[in-house]
Amino acid sequence: MDRFTDRTDAGRRLAAKLSQRTWSDPVVLALPRGGVPVAVEVARVLDADLDVLVVRKLGVPGHEEVAMGAIGEDGATVLNDDIIGMGSIPASTVAAAREREAAEVERRVALLRPGVPAVELAGRTAIVVDDGIATGATARAGCAIARIRGAARVILAVPVAPPDAAAHVPEADEVICVLTPESLMSVGMHYIDFAQVSDDEVIERLRALRS
Repeated sequence: MDRFTDRTDAGRRLAAKLSQRTWSDPVVLALPRGGVPVAVEVARVLDADLDVLVVRKLGVPGHEEVAMGAIGEDGATVLNDDIIGMGSIPASTVAAAREREAAEVERRVALLRPGVPAVELAGRTAIVVDDGIATGATARAGCAIARIRGAARVILAVPVAPPDAAAHVPEADEVICVLTPESLMSVGMHYIDFAQVSDDEVIERLRALRS
């Protein structure tokens, strides 16, 4: 099985794939936290602006690793209706999760983009980057934010995703990935080092690139 050494390696391989094409006024948008190390490499190779898009997964109660949806900046919300239906999850439970995570989105925006306005996206190509796609909920929310902010074209770029990923991300004009394994049990199994990325590391990487 082909695996990435770590997120930096994944970012370099993804950047190599993206650099084979010409992008019109690109902006690289990282989904924190895991997407940031990947996006940093992409932004360097494409010589593009870098920003973050804060999104939060709405986990199924008792099975938080399973996404029943996601919420992000600017009120962007996507719901996995199939999962909500299969779990018979009440609308009140979904609404409570949205309210809770919306507050966390605001807190994390203040933490990761303190006093810094979001990069202007109107008329530009938004390249939304994460470290991989599992259910696709957070990726969809990130792409929805870019669309709300006026991006002319929204590209979702990830190192690894299921073969049918494009069908699960209708908010993106195109999905680009390096690996598309037939059986994707988890994103982490396609990395040798998939250690959690800390807020401090995210802040430092963003500060270094902005300077």
